Amino acid sequence: MTGFSALDHLHMATALRLAERAAYTARPNPMVGCVIAHGERVVGQGWHQRAGGPHAEVFALREAGEQARGATAYVTLEPCAHYGRTPPCALALIESGVTRVVAAMRDPFPQVDGGGFDLLRAAGIEVSEGLMAAQSRELNRGFLSRVERGRPWVRVKLAASLDGRTAMADGTSKWITGAAAREDVQHWRARAGAILTGASTVLADDPQLTVRLADTEVLPPLRVVLDAQLRSLECARVREGPAPTLYLHDPAISAPDAADAQFASVPCVGGRLDLAAVLALLGARGINELHTEAGATLSGALMAGGWVDELLLYQAPTLLGEHGLPLFAGLGVHAMQQQHRLQLIDQCQVGTDLRLRLRPAG
Repeated sequence: MTGFSALDHLHMATALRLAERAAYTARPNPMVGCVIAHGERVVGQGWHQRAGGPHAEVFALREAGEQARGATAYVTLEPCAHYGRTPPCALALIESGVTRVVAAMRDPFPQVDGGGFDLLRAAGIEVSEGLMAAQSRELNRGFLSRVERGRPWVRVKLAASLDGRTAMADGTSKWITGAAAREDVQHWRARAGAILTGASTVLADDPQLTVRLADTEVLPPLRVVLDAQLRSLECARVREGPAPTLYLHDPAISAPDAADAQFASVPCVGGRLDLAAVLALLGARGINELHTEAGATLSGALMAGGWVDELLLYQAPTLLGEHGLPLFAGLGVHAMQQQHRLQLIDQCQVGTDLRLRLRPAG
């Protein structure tokens, strides 16, 4: 976007880096960073660290103190205009005496959605928006998905051999990828509001689905098990530890009383839980990013239904052969024109493995 200086870009880039520091703790709120500056001189900076705590602008203004008067505030998302668990940041900026606010993008949250900009302009503050908007949207893709689409951003994680196999025919999959790749997955789990899996995966692997990052503050993601008939309840590792666990099941099945789990019913379509209803329920529960670790059936159903926003694929330099299990089942591809084309977002080597991040083309 035109009209912004190189210095504007520099300060906004810093604000975006600050915002990302709360990738594991801010949810369900968006990640927001703020820089307050007089020209090149930065007098305050901050980021929103966790829901219910001060917003980024408040931390930056506290650091700036009286030096905020006459300064420019750079913020990665429109300052809030409503009273929630904290007062409106737009009013805090007005009271501080800043004379200009540069925002990366408007906040589509209904209680804001331009209201913050209106308050600032009514107070005589110059407001500019749209600087590095694409980067801001990418940072908060989960929050924006929930607000704008009513469902989380869905990421499907898979580990496969070079010949596209995720396990042997008997379900054995430990380990296709190396230790570095498995460590890398922990960071993606930590970003998520929930980790989704299916009953078959729980029965086969008895996973914990927890985040294991030493010396890192993480808000434990909700563990969600799609289990229409509640047939995986005897596998208890998915209920161990401080992270909550939610079982989604057929309304015809009675859920037991359990102190270590939550239960909710979801409509079934064709004998399977309705994935649209699943995602809507999770969106209503404040889940921004949904990280999926499941087998070919659930992964395939998400892909075939058009629900996958991002595929996180770890490809190991090994071959499992024709008896291995595929990445996806049930895609219904019978002709070239039915193929699911993906766009490569980035790739990098993680230990001995290759990590590919892909999104549906178009």
